[in-house]
Amino acid sequence: VQLQASGGGLVQAGGSLRLSCVASGATLSNNVIGWYRQAPGKQRELVADINNGGTTTYADSVKGRFTISEDNAKRQVYLQMNNLKPEDTAVYYCNYRGRNLFLTEEYEYWGLGTQVTVSS
Repeated sequence: VQLQASGGGLVQAGGSLRLSCVASGATLSNNVIGWYRQAPGKQRELVADINNGGTTTYADSVKGRFTISEDNAKRQVYLQMNNLKPEDTAVYYCNYRGRNLFLTEEYEYWGLGTQVTVSS
């Protein structure tokens, strides 16, 4: 599995960005795809994810501002980020995890990060 992320950049506070991640390769069972971020000196944290049933999870800090969605046919996941704040500045990573066909093994994959910088 390979994950290709794009859409990062520099934006002023209050602005918007849209991140995209395209998955290629094997499709996992019971899969979840989403976004994590890591700011300098901090641990990587979940931003938002969506499972193969369409259930979404958001970090409290982004609820109401970020929206995750997916296009299953294109195997793409999007993160629409509105009302961005300086504290959203981080490297954002696409993450894909799930199990093999027989649900006996777990797999997790990471894409290369994309930088999001929000200026005040």
